[in-house]
Amino acid sequence: MKGGIGITHYHMAYTLTRTSMALDQFTLSALDLLAQKWRIPKAEVMRRAVRRIKEEEDMKDQCPKPLKALDWLQNGGGLTVQEAEAFREEVQAEREAKRYWWEV
Repeated sequence: MKGGIGITHYHMAYTLTRTSMALDQFTLSALDLLAQKWRIPKAEVMRRAVRRIKEEEDMKDQCPKPLKALDWLQNGGGLTVQEAEAFREEVQAEREAKRYWWEV
């Protein structure tokens, strides 16, 4: 520790491959800005961006399409008939308990 500041070295557990690409000026400026702001190399900014987009796309792929989701809900949403009836009775009891005297 020098001057009260600890320096940590991180070692990457994956193999890196060098590549080249053409970037427009806006993308290059944004890349530079993020690298400076986060104090990391530009390559790490790109790795994080690609990783995040990949995770988002994977999540989209796992989500059911709207009609499949509707079918699932209309078929009970994963509840058995007994579970659905117990839930229905619980909700009805809560509603009955919250009624005012003039609603009876």
